[in-house]
Amino acid sequence: MTSFDPRAVARRALPLLDLTDLGDAATEADALDLCRRAVTPHGAVAAVCLWPRFVATAKTALAGTGVRVATVVNFPDGGEDTRAVEAETDRALADGADEIDLVMPWRAFLAGRPGFAETQIVRVKRRCGRAALKVILETGEIGDPARIRAAADLALGAGADFVKTSTGKVKVNATIEAAEQLIEAIRACGRPAGFKAAGGIRTVADAAAYLALADRLMGPDWASPATFRFGASGLLDALLQALDGGNEGRATDY
Repeated sequence: MTSFDPRAVARRALPLLDLTDLGDAATEADALDLCRRAVTPHGAVAAVCLWPRFVATAKTALAGTGVRVATVVNFPDGGEDTRAVEAETDRALADGADEIDLVMPWRAFLAGRPGFAETQIVRVKRRCGRAALKVILETGEIGDPARIRAAADLALGAGADFVKTSTGKVKVNATIEAAEQLIEAIRACGRPAGFKAAGGIRTVADAAAYLALADRLMGPDWASPATFRFGASGLLDALLQALDGGNEGRATDY
């Protein structure tokens, strides 16, 4: 990888972060701690991303900060009960969610039923109103670059505001190779849309690699909170260490 300025990368990446806690044992206290961490001496992150049961708590805790509240639906399995996913979405929006991260029914897509996956995205998008819809493709499970691109094209065609790599819950999560397919699909879709990398992004060097890809494909002014997100938990500590002049850290993320 080419050299980069860790502080400069950290300054760019911090406001693009969806600070995430989707741990299976997450508690309300953990949600409150996530919200506390979201506003730093160096500025605020873009959003927190947490389980639907904590949306109302986060909305109250973050009032007036400008930090958005994101949550997940059909997570992490990407199931096929679309009515249940719609109901889950409605509850999250009623609790105040600003953004919905939907796991596409990727198994149906891989099984040759892209229309089913498309219909679920369309139906959830209709529920979202002003809330942004990020569609998780689970690119590590799809695997083949051409099929990853086809999944991204499908999601964008169905109305996704962002396409997102991964849940962080499978063996292979975000990769630069998959990210390239998603950003190329965004470039070709003919309307504004965003990209979210999630799963395994832990260091300033990781962030630098994805930002460099976005700069190469979309230009240096493209990546902003409206178009580019990192879904991570441990990345925040690494960014803050870089901004404070220390060594970048490593930690787990979802």
